Amino acid sequence: MATTSKLDEEGTAKRFWGKFSKESTLTLYTPFVVSLASGNLKIDAFGHYIAQDVHFYKCFAQACELAEDCADDDDAKASIVQLRKRVLKELKHHGSFVQEWDLDLSSETTPNPATTKYTNFVLATATGKVEGVKGPGELATPFEKTKVAAYTLGAIAPSMRLNFFLGKELMNFNGDEHPYKKWIGKYSSEAYQASMLQTEDLLDKLSISLTGEELDTMQKLYHQALKLEMEFFKSQPIDQQTVLPLLKQHNSAEHRLTVFSDFDLTCTVVDSSAILAEIAIVTAPKSDQSQPEDQIQIARMSSADLRSTWEVLSRDYTEEYEQCIESILANQKVEEFDYEGLKKALEQLSEFERRANTRVIESNVLKGLNLEDIKRAGELLILHDDCIGFFQSITNNQNLNVNLNILSYCWCADLIRSTFSSGGVHTMQIHANEFIFEDSLSTGEIIQKIETPIDKLQAYTDIIKNSNQSDKTNLTIYIGDSVGDILCLLEADIGIVIGSSSSLRKIATHFGVSFVPLFPALVKKQKKHVEGRISAQTTNIVE
Repeated sequence: MATTSKLDEEGTAKRFWGKFSKESTLTLYTPFVVSLASGNLKIDAFGHYIAQDVHFYKCFAQACELAEDCADDDDAKASIVQLRKRVLKELKHHGSFVQEWDLDLSSETTPNPATTKYTNFVLATATGKVEGVKGPGELATPFEKTKVAAYTLGAIAPSMRLNFFLGKELMNFNGDEHPYKKWIGKYSSEAYQASMLQTEDLLDKLSISLTGEELDTMQKLYHQALKLEMEFFKSQPIDQQTVLPLLKQHNSAEHRLTVFSDFDLTCTVVDSSAILAEIAIVTAPKSDQSQPEDQIQIARMSSADLRSTWEVLSRDYTEEYEQCIESILANQKVEEFDYEGLKKALEQLSEFERRANTRVIESNVLKGLNLEDIKRAGELLILHDDCIGFFQSITNNQNLNVNLNILSYCWCADLIRSTFSSGGVHTMQIHANEFIFEDSLSTGEIIQKIETPIDKLQAYTDIIKNSNQSDKTNLTIYIGDSVGDILCLLEADIGIVIGSSSSLRKIATHFGVSFVPLFPALVKKQKKHVEGRISAQTTNIVE
């Protein structure tokens, strides 16, 4: 874990929260939160949650007492005292929840394992019994004892931030008839936000005197606390079916999960065509240099000529692409979803894509690229955060029977293979165009396999057709970012849009395709499911 800099403009707490936002997002997709948002969480489940949360607040109050003893600054002590008072006030609020919903918590006096794990962690931090934290008795000076106070705040603050995050997300569903309106309103309120910000401000102040190594320790404690908080919500017992992106009922012996993903800009930060062109330009001979003997059999343009040629190709592609999109949008917008009209429009786009690729081949800009250079570029290719981690998690999960496919316009599938194999993902199937090589040097020709939205759809259909030949139930997910992905996004059981392509959204909405944020879509389906209007599965969620 990289050393945390104290020179960043944003505070320590805000920086930590931004760095570990994954856990907060995953918490949204727990059965408890989805059911709570939909308003059909059973009262017994809510009562169990309230009872477990009481254990949290009692632990936090105790940890605040310990932190107060460690603080050597009067202002810090006063702030910690105020924090403890706010924690005790939260306990009273929980009492009002019990009274309002007539909850019987007499059988809920024992903390569950997830609650115990988090409360033990907080108290261990406050007493110096976790790795990297010395106890107050082991510290030589009062100044050093301040570290324990800072670490303790690092273990408490994530809980308040996560509660506020959940409250704000759930406010979108908090109508007058929502049974848990009071709980949602409390954690999304300005008063709770102010209390949370005061706690984070205290954490920021206590962290000022910490060294880089000590800040790293606090960061690890913050992250661990956030993960334990997520596990707390995940562990809440739900005696009812819930609609989630992947159902718990997935049985690898009976079900197959087929995942499709685009590559360029869905996985990568930069389009692969620009990477391949840059390899060609960098490795080409200069105008005043002779070509290496091992490449004489494939004559190449100079790097200067390659760069100017590529600039013309790129400019022409961008201009013609925009003209093609404008031409499609010039037709009258439909009133309801028009699949055939959309497909016909994308056939028009497909003709443009083929022409553009033909111009690239005829230009010879891809001639003479060395396969080893391409593979090295793949190994160094920058992907979006946690892209590799996502694919690793699903391919390495022994409980999933998963078939992973990349469908890409990329000109060189070897670049994609190198990218994922270097990241430890070896089992995915790559469906993309291929360079033709002679003695490891590209001839400039491309084996054209997937160039257009129609080609992608055909590849998708062929893969599904082969998958359906077994007796396993197949669930399909498609992840994409551009116009070329629309048809596959619509065909999949779950279509997920990455990024914010304006052309994708314009074309899709023009032909009646709606985009729904994933969490609200799940909540809506959860409502319908409990009301008996749909089966327990997720279909066609896009965005």
